[in-house]
Amino acid sequence: MNSAAPAALAREHQLHAWLQPLAATHGLRLSTLGLASGDASVRRYFRVQTEGGPSLIVMDDPASPNQMAPFVTVGAQMARCGLHVPVLHAVDAEAGFALMEDLGEQSYLRALLDAQRREDRALPARLMREASVALLQWQLLGDASQLPAYDEAFVRRELQIFVDWCVQGLFGRQWNAQQQAWWEHTVALLVRNALEQPQVPMHRDFMVRNLMVMADADGRPGVLDFQDAVRGPVSYDMGSLLRDAFISWDEEEELDWAVRYWEGLRMSRLLGDGDAAHPMAQDFGLFWRALEWTVLQRQLKIMGIFSRLKLRDGKPAYAEDLPRFFAYTIKTASRYVELAPLLRLLEDLQPQFVQTGFSLR
Repeated sequence: MNSAAPAALAREHQLHAWLQPLAATHGLRLSTLGLASGDASVRRYFRVQTEGGPSLIVMDDPASPNQMAPFVTVGAQMARCGLHVPVLHAVDAEAGFALMEDLGEQSYLRALLDAQRREDRALPARLMREASVALLQWQLLGDASQLPAYDEAFVRRELQIFVDWCVQGLFGRQWNAQQQAWWEHTVALLVRNALEQPQVPMHRDFMVRNLMVMADADGRPGVLDFQDAVRGPVSYDMGSLLRDAFISWDEEEELDWAVRYWEGLRMSRLLGDGDAAHPMAQDFGLFWRALEWTVLQRQLKIMGIFSRLKLRDGKPAYAEDLPRFFAYTIKTASRYVELAPLLRLLEDLQPQFVQTGFSLR
């Protein structure tokens, strides 16, 4: 018998016991409870129908400690900023359960993949614009001081995941002294890039799988999975949106959306104003480089996480997207001379991508 089965069964009983007294208040039809989606973590989401009303979502976060408390506090801050986050109907932060509004099944990812298949460029342009407007609203009105700092130690911890799980774990490499020096050079560049940008509220996973197309057509996406929000570099979330784990864009589209977002940052004075303005405020090229380097750091971390999911957690499907990330990271490392040492490290892992190139689409 699977040793995890008794714990899973006990958790299922705990969830039903928590929902039982809520059934009458919210009209829950508990017999309809079914899995809505999983997560790269142990977190799960269930959908439950109600008597004569819209369905609701149950979040089950059994981790210890779980992320329910930051989910509640960050969600409340986002709601005050005018973002469309799920309304909470009941929460047990200690147990790791929440009953909340159902934002539907039409994710940005699904809508955008469908649009790509139809060669529809209008829908992606509209959805990405609406997402960037919501992001600007969060960055402008959110209280970054209430969020954990995405500081040097944080960035270095994330980058180490790439070394531990992708380089050493998946590829079985042990770097020599020269290669380690190349890596330390890269880490120092990426840390400095993150810390020298204006610091704003940062979702930290602002990607199309965590955005929902809403039926009310008010131009606001539904926003999910914000419990890991921090105070960090202004370009991080837009970079996450443009260079996603599960969908890719032509650079012409990336640049168009990035320029519009940059203009929004300038108008909102999020890059500073007057003599105190950040150099990026007057030079889109500087902003674009900062974004590329910031999202490069994120991509390296994700390569480590996807390798860990395969090796440790028995979830090999995530690793199937590693070629997309090699393409992203090699493209960026090839573009900037300062990142040449990283390119050598990536070439050691996947030489065919450096030598022949790789299409993102």
